[in-house]
Amino acid sequence: MNKVPPQREYFLDSIRAWLMLLGIPFHISLIYSSHTWHVNSIEPSWWLTLFNDFIHSFRMQVFFVISGYFSYMLFLRYPLKKWWKVRVERVGIPMLTAIPLLTLPQFIMLQYVKGKTESWESLSLYDKYNTLVWELISHLWFLLVLVVLTTVSIVVFRWLRRRQTRARKRFFEHVTLGQLTWLFLAFGVLYGAIRRTIFIVYAPILSDGLFNFAVMQTLFYVPFFVIGAQAFINPRLKALFTTPSPWCLVGAVLGFIAYRLNQQYGSGDAWMYETESVITMVLGLWMVNVVFAFGHRLLNFQSARVTYFVNASLFIYLVHHPLTLFYGAWITPYITSNTLGFLAGLVFVIGCALILYEIHLRIPLLRFLFSGKPLRQPEKAQVSAS
Repeated sequence: MNKVPPQREYFLDSIRAWLMLLGIPFHISLIYSSHTWHVNSIEPSWWLTLFNDFIHSFRMQVFFVISGYFSYMLFLRYPLKKWWKVRVERVGIPMLTAIPLLTLPQFIMLQYVKGKTESWESLSLYDKYNTLVWELISHLWFLLVLVVLTTVSIVVFRWLRRRQTRARKRFFEHVTLGQLTWLFLAFGVLYGAIRRTIFIVYAPILSDGLFNFAVMQTLFYVPFFVIGAQAFINPRLKALFTTPSPWCLVGAVLGFIAYRLNQQYGSGDAWMYETESVITMVLGLWMVNVVFAFGHRLLNFQSARVTYFVNASLFIYLVHHPLTLFYGAWITPYITSNTLGFLAGLVFVIGCALILYEIHLRIPLLRFLFSGKPLRQPEKAQVSAS
């Protein structure tokens, strides 16, 4: 256990907040994209479809690298049981809070928007359960994955810490971006092989919401979570990510083109999802370099405004989804321009989310439920004798 806090990584805090807040333009652009969602505009927009695919192709991979980095930092700071408790509370309590307060009302609203209230009774018991899992957790899936990864990391992080004490050559102290590319390509192929095997053996399990979130999503993001922890352990690996690489930039552009072509011409009945896993695994690695290098150069400073959005990012992400669906269901139909609708949606959702955030700050119970952080007792005023 190390009680000395490391130097604050302002650029990583900022990147994590921006990645979280990118969920707002991602979901609003989803309304106007060619992808089928809960609510869609009458005519899709090609540029908003492209914009939506761009965000989706890399955002969560980079997010989980940062999560792994900070998770290992806290792992070294706290005893094991306290570390697990702190990490699970920080993500588990907001997730459990959001289900009854946000995603359940959102689900009920969508039943009326889509006119499916009458068909609910005709569903089997399992279909009702599975529908509720998909609808109530889909917006919160990354929090569930973080709970699973934190639990799995009890073993993984202890193994990594033991490796640190061994005086021998370690792979990540001498690795290159080229070697990492081949490694993540292998991870992508392995994940695709696992998914294809499950599809052949028992395909219906892939449609189970809880299995998809807790198992498949966790399997995909494990390499990014672990490489984030390795970046904290090995300064050279961290420097590799924060140093701009023209090859990673070119690779990211080509990777996104491949991702978009797979989205356009791939078929879910064929190898579309397996191909996507290979592309996004490698693309995510390259974008870690692009985003970290960009953020380290432009965002590595302390600012009260940045700190505000860092603290607000999780709450804003949680509430923006029902706000976006409300906007898409009842306001979008009255705006004929997709671009204008997208911009108006940003103003509406961000404005409402900030108002709700300020309200929740003034209610201690809500502050605890949406942050997972224990409420601090007011400090007693100290009276000094003069």
